[in-house]
Amino acid sequence: MVIASQAPGIRAHVSGTPFDDPSGERLRAWMGIGPDLFYDETRVSIVPMGFCFPGHDANKGDLPPRVECRAAWHNAVFARMPQVETILVIGLYALRYHLARLHPDIAPSLGLTEQVKAWRALFERPGLPRLIALPHPSWRNSGWLKRHPWFEAEVLPVVRAEVARLVGTDAVG
Repeated sequence: MVIASQAPGIRAHVSGTPFDDPSGERLRAWMGIGPDLFYDETRVSIVPMGFCFPGHDANKGDLPPRVECRAAWHNAVFARMPQVETILVIGLYALRYHLARLHPDIAPSLGLTEQVKAWRALFERPGLPRLIALPHPSWRNSGWLKRHPWFEAEVLPVVRAEVARLVGTDAVG
């Protein structure tokens, strides 16, 4: 299983541990696993679009992942992981990359909400890794989660079941 995310936030960048923050707590809850399993590199791979904190914009939000990071590493990283069955794609930057790589027939211009809502189109494609598009688990998306209760009701049970199947544990939640 691969978690394809945006770029580390400042706390994760400083600690050197991805998702070492409240976003990681929420993501692990969505997945139904604890930190021990989440950070077990034999079961879960975390591949962000950027490998370093990209800095803040004028409004104190995180800048987008650095393009040169993805260009330098991602194709090579994923070429070395042909066995990947499922990718949890977190955020629009990661989604656009993986759509172009695996599903060029799907319009990348669709917004994240539309892609998350249409999860079956990415999940049920024979012969390709399953993609499950997720919003970023940041507190900044709490409003999105409240406006889209179908995410918790429809998507998260599939995420938990798929994680349980791939990492060999019972789904939680």
